[in-house]
Amino acid sequence: MVSNFTLLDSLILLVYLIITLSIGFYYSSKKDKNSDDYFFAGRNMGWITVGLSIFATNISSEHFIGLAGSGALRGLAVGQFELMAIFILIFLGWFLAPIYIKSGIATVPEFLEKRFDRSTRKFFSAFSIVIYLFTKVSVTLFAGGIIFYKIFGINLYTSTIIMVLITGIYSVIGGATAVMKTHIFQAIILIAGAVLLTAFSLNAVGGFSGLREKLPPEFFNMFKPLSDPDFPWAGIIFGAPIIAFWYWCTDQYFIQKILSAKSIDHARRGSLLAALLKILPLFILVLPGLIAIALFPEINGNEAYPVLLASDILPIGIKGIVVAGVLAAIMSSLSSIFNTTSTLFTYDFYKTKHPEASERELVLVGRLSTTVIVVLAILCVPLVKLISNQVYLFLQGVQSFISPPIAALFIIGLLMKKANAKGAIWTLIIGEGIGFLRLILEMLVNANMVTNPVLLAIVHINFLYFSISLFVLSVALMVTVSLKTQADREPKILKVQYLFPDTIHDISFGIKNVETIRGYRTSLFMSLFILLIILGLWSMWY
Repeated sequence: MVSNFTLLDSLILLVYLIITLSIGFYYSSKKDKNSDDYFFAGRNMGWITVGLSIFATNISSEHFIGLAGSGALRGLAVGQFELMAIFILIFLGWFLAPIYIKSGIATVPEFLEKRFDRSTRKFFSAFSIVIYLFTKVSVTLFAGGIIFYKIFGINLYTSTIIMVLITGIYSVIGGATAVMKTHIFQAIILIAGAVLLTAFSLNAVGGFSGLREKLPPEFFNMFKPLSDPDFPWAGIIFGAPIIAFWYWCTDQYFIQKILSAKSIDHARRGSLLAALLKILPLFILVLPGLIAIALFPEINGNEAYPVLLASDILPIGIKGIVVAGVLAAIMSSLSSIFNTTSTLFTYDFYKTKHPEASERELVLVGRLSTTVIVVLAILCVPLVKLISNQVYLFLQGVQSFISPPIAALFIIGLLMKKANAKGAIWTLIIGEGIGFLRLILEMLVNANMVTNPVLLAIVHINFLYFSISLFVLSVALMVTVSLKTQADREPKILKVQYLFPDTIHDISFGIKNVETIRGYRTSLFMSLFILLIILGLWSMWY
């Protein structure tokens, strides 16, 4: 443990753990669980809980490590990924949340079965579980391990196993209710801790004026040239939304929170609250990276946030709150992974095979599958050594290779009535195959195992530009295969394909109708307020 982490800091961290576990166990013992209670918190969550849960689920250790690390190396531009996510969250709240809720689904893959067929559902569900283990779990544990090694001197493997076990306890027992209720407390703690670190470190560097004096001007430009290796403006504007659409609009990880809302209106407002909160990372996660490199020029990317934490910038007691905030971010994300993965397995595999399964049986399967995921998460710990120096950029790169086919599948499936199951499955197989080949090729190049100039040129294509190209290819593939195989299309009319225009009509009517507009007033105000903030930030740091 570092010398300036005092007994008071340790006690604060211990109090955080006691409160979190107490909340988790309290809601675990509230009543006997049926499947809706265990997996969707009784579908009775208010919009504040939904919004805080989405935000807490999203913000994890890779954001603390990765956003600060990329900020230390390249400046504010990495915050564009957070801002682009805001537009997609607004779209989710207004258009897709009503569709998912009206569909009566339990999982996003189930939505694909209703729109296409069961094979598409199985493929997408299995693919999602694998991706969780190889991206969300491994990256979260790696980034968290770095922080706790710097603070406590605990080695990477020990710290990650401790985090998984503590989080797994209430996730297994309490299910979604325990997970979402703890997220309320964890979201408050992680925001408070990050704000405190930013405030004290900004004061140490001499405020914004002192920070600007110590760093090059380009660190404060959010729009980089087209040739920029990491954040070309065209890639940000057209490529980042593709990744964000997959991440926010098609991932059970977040849609499960939407499905837990008590109504469409609460789901919409929850999504908008999460969008509003997504403005914060630019200031409380990216900005500390700039401060870290200004104060400690010798550090590398991943060390930015841990170095600030381990320094003498934070006074006694405050450091305990900040570290509790980091731990809250890690635990909230892990608990969502455990709950989400068990939902996918229970509904997309077990329940489809055993449709007569009782409520108690489904809850038992959910608990057992959550336990298995906890064990698999521990087994994934050695994978963290494969992660690059810029954690957040690594994660965005991997997601850019897997997200375009899924984004194309959902967008075309919602907009094109003639899109069919064959188009869907071939888009997933071929599109994801290309994405994984690109990922494997990049690993081989990084290991100096590839010298072919053509292959090197492919790897050197910016990941955002690659994402755009793969998305266009996937759209073309989806449309072409669907149109060429119309004779094999199921004769039944699939209800969900008409929900998108119905949703647009409902919103349009509601905005025009004087009586209905009152229900939209808060959501409209929140949306416009958020958009004005983003435009202000862009104009200030163009």
